[in-house]
Amino acid sequence: MTVESAQRALVDTDFVMTIDGKPESTSNRAPVLNPATKKVVATVPVASRADLDRAVAAAQQAFVSWSKTPLVKRQAAVSAIGDLLEARAEEFIALLTSEQGKPRPMAEWEIFGSVAWFREIAKQSLPEEVLEDTKDRRVVSRHTPLGVVGAIVPWNFPILLMVWKIAPALVAGDTMIVKPSPFTPLCDLKLIELVQELLPPGVLSAVSGDDELGKWITSHPGISKIAFTGSTETGKHVMRSAADTLKRVTLELGGNDPAIVLPDVDPKKVAPQVFWAAFQNNAQFCNAAKRIYIHDDVYDAVRDELVEYAKNVKVGDGAESDTELGPIQNEPQFLKVKEYFDDCTSNGYTFALGGQIDSNADGWFVPVTVVDNPPEDSRLVAEEPFGPILPLLRWTDEADVIRRANDTIWGLGATVWGADLEAIERIGRQLEAGTVWLNEVHQYSPHQVFGGHKQSGIGAENSLHGLAEYTNHQTITINKAEGAVS
Repeated sequence: MTVESAQRALVDTDFVMTIDGKPESTSNRAPVLNPATKKVVATVPVASRADLDRAVAAAQQAFVSWSKTPLVKRQAAVSAIGDLLEARAEEFIALLTSEQGKPRPMAEWEIFGSVAWFREIAKQSLPEEVLEDTKDRRVVSRHTPLGVVGAIVPWNFPILLMVWKIAPALVAGDTMIVKPSPFTPLCDLKLIELVQELLPPGVLSAVSGDDELGKWITSHPGISKIAFTGSTETGKHVMRSAADTLKRVTLELGGNDPAIVLPDVDPKKVAPQVFWAAFQNNAQFCNAAKRIYIHDDVYDAVRDELVEYAKNVKVGDGAESDTELGPIQNEPQFLKVKEYFDDCTSNGYTFALGGQIDSNADGWFVPVTVVDNPPEDSRLVAEEPFGPILPLLRWTDEADVIRRANDTIWGLGATVWGADLEAIERIGRQLEAGTVWLNEVHQYSPHQVFGGHKQSGIGAENSLHGLAEYTNHQTITINKAEGAVS
């Protein structure tokens, strides 16, 4: 199957919501744009409050039987979803590039990563724990499913971050309603439509819409938990809305990840690794390295090697085979990123590379840009641009650079780079972040816990810790003593 035929195979179909196992549409539909061309790819339904109510009612009804379905059958169903996605991978890769903008290698990484997540999470379980078992008494601690989960999915990794929610929820015995991002709903809606053949009606539904739909989901009394990935500011709104009904929440939020480069690195070897740590997915990545602290002894050399490497990375339409970085995914994010360019220019910061956005481009394209040692209190350093503009910062004192790296409201990820393994681990253990990578970056696993410190989130995804987020703890005690009640 060619890329064009794969893309047409899914684009030339209707995109529908799925409620109670059946396709649903609405008269009110919203366009979805290709960020590389700003042209409409397809349209999707805009759900009403009544549509959401029907989805919740169906999920509540399905929960009664799904929660009692043997674990092995739930695991088999989740694994089978991975098989289905793998069988149609080419179609989803092309569709993902069309709606999200990422080049094929990144789209492949996301689709096949999603396949792996379905299969690996399907192997997980939370067995009962016997705390006491004597002649007279038995105490057991176990995990029970929560009920209906509302999953709110972002636009940067729309399939993978949806799978991070679907797979553990279904294995745990919950039912789920997914709200895709209005900017990238196509792959999510299509996958949930296709997997209905593998699941009982109502177990997994999808409703599409705007920000109002998100507010309805987070406040709906029939939903027991919200699993949300997005910005810290939106996460605060989610938490406030969920508080009225004391919903459980897992919030995977923003980051301002520091990278610390030690003086013993080889600049030519470390530069490409730092580049992709910062610019993977065009820096539209909560875990992108967003502040690069380079020791003064190697600062100039690492900067120059980084700039030289970046000059040869092609930014363009993800559908073109030689593209390595795509566009900014949507216009609001493009305008936000542009603010950081304008701020750097107005403050007279030095651009080591880039700095000029072509306002006449066909898509929302932004050049790879490197800013040479801006002030620590600049917007670019203190905030999260979520786009391909990167500050490089000098350091000389270890204690000081650790303090600077930790001086942020966020604590999602961090990296340390150096030849001295003892030194990088010593520094890494002092960084306030949920994941600290040493001489590597962006290594994830279904069996590796992921979550943020401080305002980068609440709760965890992946691993048995992530699976447990979709359950209640329940303790059962039994008095077996003869004559206890008679």
